Amino acid sequence: MFSDLTDQLDALGARLREALASAGDHAALEGVRVRFLGRSGEITQVRRAIGTLSPAERPAAGKAINDAVAQFEAELESRSHELDARALEGELALAIDVTFPGIAPATGSLHPIRRAMEDACRYFERHGFAVVLGPEIETEYYNFDALNIPPDHPAREGLDSFYLRPGLLLRTHTSPMQVRTMQAHPPPIAIVVPGKCYRRDAIDARHSPMFHQIEGLLVAPGIHLGHLKGVLEGLFREVFGPKQAVRFRPSFFPFVEPGAEVDTTCPGCGGEGCKTCGGSGWIEIGGSGMVHPDVLRESGYDPAGVTGWAFGVGIERIAMVRQDIDDIRVLFENDPRVLEQLA
Repeated sequence: MFSDLTDQLDALGARLREALASAGDHAALEGVRVRFLGRSGEITQVRRAIGTLSPAERPAAGKAINDAVAQFEAELESRSHELDARALEGELALAIDVTFPGIAPATGSLHPIRRAMEDACRYFERHGFAVVLGPEIETEYYNFDALNIPPDHPAREGLDSFYLRPGLLLRTHTSPMQVRTMQAHPPPIAIVVPGKCYRRDAIDARHSPMFHQIEGLLVAPGIHLGHLKGVLEGLFREVFGPKQAVRFRPSFFPFVEPGAEVDTTCPGCGGEGCKTCGGSGWIEIGGSGMVHPDVLRESGYDPAGVTGWAFGVGIERIAMVRQDIDDIRVLFENDPRVLEQLA
């Protein structure tokens, strides 16, 4: 009788494997499972045959059936994995053509403003200047009073500056770090201060309410305007090219005396005259001058013992000239196509 049970299990296993081979999806595979291993499946009919065996044969018969069921379930699981793998291969065949050329990854680059700022700072670091940063939210004292800007100056009006509350505003220039540094350190001082500045300017091709500036300050005994001209000439040759020249035009700024607007040779035409420079051969690049004695005194320095110069240059102006851009908004709209061209 036990041999008959073994033959039944072998025959059932053969039918199961044949059914598994023909099952083409998970629905068909589930039908095979129910047919052979379900509550009313063929294996249940085999189990009922145990009752016809002698008591001595029943334990071995039960073990043989359980072993067969474990084997059948393993074969079902293996077929399920095969169907999963086949489905994935089909999806990949539709989604990915491994012979098709790949898409080149998008790579970033330094923004023209950041590149101009780093180039300028690198030049000054090579010449012994320290790069310092300051707060973008400033007090009126450091932004105006300590820089010899009188209370009735137009720049202090709410129409020109962004006030957060009385006595506190977004800095209009990076010059406050001149006084902060001098109050913290004795002379000599040699620093540059890059950073963002804010003014209530209407947005147009040349103006933006937020812009970048790099401020320079050198204070020591015997410093004069010739030192300033030499340093700025070196800076402009660093960022524009080796043939740059510099000229000063007298101007007034409350925190320097004397003061001067700074021009450099137009890099576009080499001084010959073009649309970039309006035919003059020169472009205006910033303001400068000798540090006003009142600013030195306010910072705790003795004007009789030390002198110094300071300048402020717009980073956007440098970037626009270098990239031949005639609208500052190009630098802020961040069109990836434009930035890729400027990289």
